[in-house]
Amino acid sequence: MGDDDSAVNNNGSSPVNNQGEHIQVKVRSPDGAEVFFKIKRKTKLEKLMEVYCNRLGQSMEAVRFLYDGDRIHGDNTPEQLGIEDGDVIDAMVQQTGGSF
Repeated sequence: MGDDDSAVNNNGSSPVNNQGEHIQVKVRSPDGAEVFFKIKRKTKLEKLMEVYCNRLGQSMEAVRFLYDGDRIHGDNTPEQLGIEDGDVIDAMVQQTGGSF
């Protein structure tokens, strides 16, 4: 094993050459449950939203995602919205109706 550029870290991933490409984001539900995601800054948030809804058994149409009080759309990226490492995205279940 010489100077091989394709070295792998202990966790099985490639070495980080471009620091800061990935960020960790916390998605928090109204009941306080938190799910952590590690995503790239340029990845569309639709992927995160789909995985979150699948984990909780919710429909994507029933959950609204908010960052700093503003609604997130699937075609947004963390880079576009200014989401940084460790930031929180709120997941709210949409409620309709309410009258008897």
